[in-house]
This record gives sequence, structure tokens and C-alpha cells, in this order.
Amino acid sequence: MPEDSEGLYILLVSIHGLARGHDLELGRDADTGGQIKYVVELARALSQHPGVAKVELLTRQVFDAKVSSDYAEPFEDLGDNASIVRLPCGPRRYLRKEVLWPHLDSFVDNVLQHVRRVGRIPDFIHGHYADGGYVATRLAQLLGVPMAFTGHSLGRIKKQRLLEKGLKESAIDAQYNFAQRIEAEEITLGNANLMVTSTHQEVEQQYPLYENYHPRRMTVIPPGVDLSRFYTPRPLEATSPMKAELARFLKQPRKPMILALARPDERKNVATLVRAYGENAELREAANLVIVAGNRDDISSMEKGPREVLTQLLMLIDKYDLYGQVAYPKHHESEHVEDLFRLAAKSRGLFVNPALTEPFGLTLIEAAACGLPVVATEDGGPRDIVALCKNGLLINPLDAGALGKTLLEAIGNKTRWQRWSKNGVRGAHEHFSWDSHTNRYIAILQRVISKPRRANHVVIARKKNRLPILDRMLVCDIDNTLLGDDEALESLLAQLRDSEHNVGLAVATGRRLHSAIGVLKKYNIPSPDFFITAVGSEIYYGHGLLEDTGWQRHIDYRWHPAALKKIMQDVPGLKPQAASEQRLHKISYNIDPDKAPPIREIITFLRRYDLHAKLIYSHGAYLDILPVRASKGLAIRYLSLKWGLPPERILVAGDSGNDEEMLRGNTLGLVVGNYSPELERLKGRPRVYFAEGGHAWGIMEGIRHYDFLGDIRTPND
Repeated sequence: MPEDSEGLYILLVSIHGLARGHDLELGRDADTGGQIKYVVELARALSQHPGVAKVELLTRQVFDAKVSSDYAEPFEDLGDNASIVRLPCGPRRYLRKEVLWPHLDSFVDNVLQHVRRVGRIPDFIHGHYADGGYVATRLAQLLGVPMAFTGHSLGRIKKQRLLEKGLKESAIDAQYNFAQRIEAEEITLGNANLMVTSTHQEVEQQYPLYENYHPRRMTVIPPGVDLSRFYTPRPLEATSPMKAELARFLKQPRKPMILALARPDERKNVATLVRAYGENAELREAANLVIVAGNRDDISSMEKGPREVLTQLLMLIDKYDLYGQVAYPKHHESEHVEDLFRLAAKSRGLFVNPALTEPFGLTLIEAAACGLPVVATEDGGPRDIVALCKNGLLINPLDAGALGKTLLEAIGNKTRWQRWSKNGVRGAHEHFSWDSHTNRYIAILQRVISKPRRANHVVIARKKNRLPILDRMLVCDIDNTLLGDDEALESLLAQLRDSEHNVGLAVATGRRLHSAIGVLKKYNIPSPDFFITAVGSEIYYGHGLLEDTGWQRHIDYRWHPAALKKIMQDVPGLKPQAASEQRLHKISYNIDPDKAPPIREIITFLRRYDLHAKLIYSHGAYLDILPVRASKGLAIRYLSLKWGLPPERILVAGDSGNDEEMLRGNTLGLVVGNYSPELERLKGRPRVYFAEGGHAWGIMEGIRHYDFLGDIRTPND
């Protein structure tokens, strides 16, 4: 247990999709699937553990007439000290996960403000999926707490499967944004204290494809499943409303039912199932096929991905003339899922999951609890589930012919079907309870938390320290931003002195402290309220130049400078900068871009040796290596959290690549006119203003743009 006797405070981060505590809209779209159900039930289950005081599931707040107003509510009580907290993340409307990446830094800033309102630093953070992992990593870096990661589905695996299916790499990268997703997964794996996986197959075959694969940090904890609604058919049970719905489609509804339940997503591979059924005359004679692919009103009005999947489904049904043999209802409620399983079991049918990749497969366990045998993809979770429950067969999801033969064989052996049915019910209850899941989960968390890692976020205000009373803060890079035009600098300083508000001035620079002090004195610039120096690896306060030792302890995490220096000797095109530029938490090189490999290759090189560092390339000539928790941007957010100054009241001005991270997020970003090409990628972001004026003229232009010395005008995302 942590030192806080109240029990653990755990944050779960699951950003995309639509999460609420009731009537989950599973299958509504590609983003609202098993992960949503898992994290909601995990939050509830963890909150019931005696060692846990508070669990919050952090997700995206959505204001959109096309979805329920439930998703706009900032807070939803799940009972037993568990809640869903919805925070702004980019535009108010509902967005698919592939376009959320530019808004995740703002989500991080909003989480930090939420943590401040709670008044307690979480003990542990668990990120789900690549976007949740990215956010959890940033939060863990800023708060100095340990974190876990669950991928749910991994970018490298999904890309590989789609390529095997014959799709073009350019097309799938454009649709799924795999490059950004996979890099986020790499960063998360490099920072996570713990990877929680559902199956051994993930550990043995999926995660090894990543550069940051570290099996010693992985643990397999099969998800718990709430089986209270999932039970075998009962003789006097009321007729399911789905029975009449399916009868609309089927000429012989009493035949065994082959049931598929999946989102309309290319990766769920429903088209192969239809081909398998349509091309096997014996199977068509022996069984009906029922495909429940989410809910829809008008296919033509759906997003491109689901629209294409459903259109292909209807075309295949028409191609094989499956009318009267295949049911594909448009709507179902969440409580109808268990009815469908029982209908299929009563018909002595099967549940089939032909997904290209299946990280776990909660529906397989739910089907098993209803006495319905399964045929499922040989990838991922089904391997462990079928091995434990002994209730079905595994198939190659790309082989339609073999799939059809397997389905026919599975329903044809009545004695084995009965054995599978009984095995599934017993196995689901023996191996997949929430109690066993949470007990193991908390035991592992407590071991991780017991290692002292947390940064100290409490600082006693000293005399002359204005930070507690500041209303807003201007943070500037020094060289080529604050400096470069003497007349503009004098005008800027006068403007700040004459402001009627408590405006702070800070510098964030690649220079070491004494170099920064020297150049500021040379130009008669007043001592800043704080210095962020050495590219964000050091923080000092005010006139006394008091170093923030909590920041030093915070960024020392996984920092191995000697090993890094030794390895970097083998990288061509790099020359160490002068000894005066090397710091405790910064290694600096001059770089010859014509001789040195791309930065991405250097990162890959370091990962092979399990070395964790942040590489910052600037001005086309300099390379700084920092701890993973250090940067100008992270330092600003650390200070924002510590002193309670919202990011929206911090104006950040910079000109080069080592300023990029501090310009992103909820801070008011300002790029002066004389900027370096590395910052071009930030153009178009609503909170990054590109000034026409150079140096301090650009800073004053940005001050006017944001009305920073007035009411502060915050752009909407």
C-alpha cells in the first residue's frame, strides 16, 4: 500500500469511443467495442477492492446531436467510489480515434487541471489503447507516478493483417494513421512500468514486434467478465424479441444458427465469413447465418469505413443469393446480446469470431457462459480462451474454404457439441471472474507503487517568489526569440512593466543557467520568475535561483547517461559539444545531417539496447539527449500543475525545434517570424499563432493576437 492510508487512487485512461455506465452502445461504430465495456467494468470492479479508495475513468467529452447527451456530462457516478470523468479533447463533436492525435496534448493539460481540483496525485495510471497509452505516459512523466499499458489491439499487428489481406500500405496508413499510432505504442512501451496483457500469445508473438519489447515488465491477467446476464437457455424463459426479428430474414429459422457479433470494421473480417458460408453448399443446407454488425439507420450516411464494410456484406449476400438463409438485422439493444447467444445455443449452433486479430474477445466468454460453443480466429485471445474452456475450434481467418469446413464439422458432431457446451459454461465461471482479476491486479500494482518514484509537488513559497500571486505568465525562448532586436526588446519589457495585471516572465532555453543569466544581464532583462534551462532538464526560481530538486528527482527516471554516451560513440556524424554544455540530465552534440543517420534510426538504435531517452533536433545542427521525462514542454506543465496556473494563461514563445513540445497543448503558442523550418508542422493548430514579426516584435504581435494583457482570448479547438 502507498503511504496514504485512504487506499489507492487509480486513473484509467480510455479516450476514444463512447463510454457510459449504462446501455453501452457496443458495435455502434469501429471505436465503441469491447475495450469500452472492459474499462467501465474494470473501474467498477477495482473500486470494490478493499485496497482502493477511488477509481476514475478518464475519457473524452462529446457534444454532438448525433450521439446521446450522456457523453457531454462531465461526471458520471459508477458507484462504489468509481466514476467516469469526461474532459474536453479537441473539437466538441464526436470524432473517430484516428483524427484525435493532434488533440491529445490538450487532453493531458485538462487532466492535470482535474487532478489539481481533486487535490490528490493519483497512485497509478493505466492507459488503454495507443491514444490512452500516449496520454498516460505524459501524465506519468509529469506527475512522477508509475503507469501501466494495455494495448487492446496493436498497430503493428493490425497493419500486418491488413497487408496480408491484400490492402495497399498507402491506403491503410491513410485511413488508420498507423505511423503515429505505432510510434505512440513504442513510446508507451518504453515508459510503462507494467504491461497488462490478456493472453500469453500477445506476450510471445505480438509485443516482440516492437523495439521496446521488455517481457519482464509484462503480466497476463485475463479480463474479468460480468456473467450475471449470461446463462444457458431456460425452458420457461420468455421469448426473445430478437427471435421475431430474425424470423423476418430466415425461411427455416429452426436450423442451427451460426452467429457472428462484430462492429462493421474491416478488421473484423465478416466478409470472409460470408464467403465461407456462401461457397459451402452443405453448410448452407445445414445452418443459418446470423450477422449482427452494430446498429444502423442508413448505410449511405455512415462513415466511410463502416459504410464500405456493410455495403460489401450486402453485395456478398446478393452474389451468393443467400436470401432466406442469412439474417442481418439493423438494430439491437445491448441486453439483446445474451438473448442472441441463448437463441443460438438452443438451436445447437455456434458463435464465430473470424477477426483478423482479436486481442482478447469478451464475447467469446459470454457465449461460453450461455452454453454456446465457439469457432474463432487463431490470433490473440481466442487461443487462451479456447484452451481454458475447451469449447470449440480455432481457424485461420484468411482461409474462407477451411472456415466453411470447420463450421460444418463443428455443428455436425452432436456429442462433441454437447461436451463443448458444458465445458464452456464451467470454464467461463472458473477462469474469468472479476474478483480473481482485481486481486491479482492490485497485488501487482502495490509492488510497483512501493518503489519510491513520485515527484514532490509541494513547495513552500519563499519571500520574493511571485508565483503564487501571478495571474498569467509569458514564457520565452532566449536566443532568436526574446533577443535579436534591441528596440523590440525594450518595447516588450516596457509593455510588461505597464500592465495592470500580475504578469510573470520566464525563460525556457537550451542554455545552461549561468549562460542564460549572463545574456539576460547583458541586455538588462529583469530576473525572470523562473528559468527552464538546459532544454528543459533544469528549473530554477526567481532571484534566489533556487533549483527545483523535485524536478531533478522526477526526470532521473530511467536515465543512464554513461551507457548513452558509450553507445552514441558508434553513431556517425555526431560530435560532442563542449564540456560546459554537458549537464547532469543533458547530453549535447553537434550534428552533421549529411553524415548522421535520421533521428528515427538513432531512436531505434537506442531502443535495441533498452536505453530510454528523448532526442531533440534543432536548427538543423544540434542534437540534445534528455531523460524521457524532461523537455521544455513537460517542465512548463509541471510548473503549471505545481503553482495552479492554468495552461490557458501561459503564453509560450519560441522559434526552433527544441521549442516544439512547449508550443503544443492548451498553452497559448506563439512562433516568431524568424522561426526554423522544424516548426512548420505546427501550422494550422488553433493555439499556435505564427507571427509575421521577428524576435520580440513577434512576441508583441502574439500578445495582441491573444489579448494577453487584457481579458485573454483563448481560441477554440
